[in-house]
Amino acid sequence: MHSGEAGIMSECLIRAMNLADYDAVISLLQQTEGVRLRDADSFEATSRYLERNPGMSFVAVVGSRLVGCAMAGHDGRRGYLQHVLVLPDYRSRGIGRRLVYACLNELKRHGIGKVHLDVLEENVSGQAFWQQLGWQHRTDIRKYSLVLGDSPNA
Repeated sequence: MHSGEAGIMSECLIRAMNLADYDAVISLLQQTEGVRLRDADSFEATSRYLERNPGMSFVAVVGSRLVGCAMAGHDGRRGYLQHVLVLPDYRSRGIGRRLVYACLNELKRHGIGKVHLDVLEENVSGQAFWQQLGWQHRTDIRKYSLVLGDSPNA
């Protein structure tokens, strides 16, 4: 690790995400390749998600700048991670790993023993990140989705 990287790590605060972080998180999502914004990322939907899963989503802050996020929740049986990302200039410094472990620790505290996540096929760097952390690519299941409303971007 370079001395500049060590400085960023010591200055990087991982804290629980709150609704006041919404605009900054959406900005991160918009700046990140391999991430798609959906209607489910609206302010109202994010508010419901954070309320339903309190203290399980986290942000990474360096100085006053939000540089990463990881959202987590569960259905009582399985945990789910989504929108795990770190801005490119801050990657490879352990920030993403710290965000993931913060989420996993909260999920474990709630009795969750298995966690799932989705990675877009074209997000090669995301796939490499998860494999490096020991996550297993599943080839034995297929995911199906059904849109319940009128929006194809649900």
